[in-house]
Amino acid sequence: MRGLKIAPMEEGHLDRLAQLEALCFSQPWSRQALAEELGNPCACFFTALAQGQVAGYAGAHFAGGEFYMDNLAVFPDYRRQGVGRALVQALVGFAKENGGEFLTLEVRPSNAYALALYGGLGFRAVGRRRGFYTRPVEDALLLRLDFV
Repeated sequence: MRGLKIAPMEEGHLDRLAQLEALCFSQPWSRQALAEELGNPCACFFTALAQGQVAGYAGAHFAGGEFYMDNLAVFPDYRRQGVGRALVQALVGFAKENGGEFLTLEVRPSNAYALALYGGLGFRAVGRRRGFYTRPVEDALLLRLDFV
């Protein structure tokens, strides 16, 4: 997408990101929860900006070379334009630059678009978490991208 910029999440992004969370997830993170990540030394959150407007975000937590992607969300008007891919690539780059051994995440098996995105970036299924998601109840596929 032309004019797309990936930047570290900032205070000024939080209102729109909280709206995005409520739009995308049955158990959304609050604005306060997002704000707490700004000062977390074990967190990395990026915002996608399209012509200066918040288009989406992604975040991960890490410790000991292990990176865990918490969320990836993109506003509907910006989906299928490379925003999600750019955000995941930013997390992968950050993980590699900071000694990451792998990046892992959970995804609903019914989320075909997400599975295609992650598969195209080299993630592979390594497990299943039974009944992980609620509203509706669904298993989670555990995906992993190894760096070493």
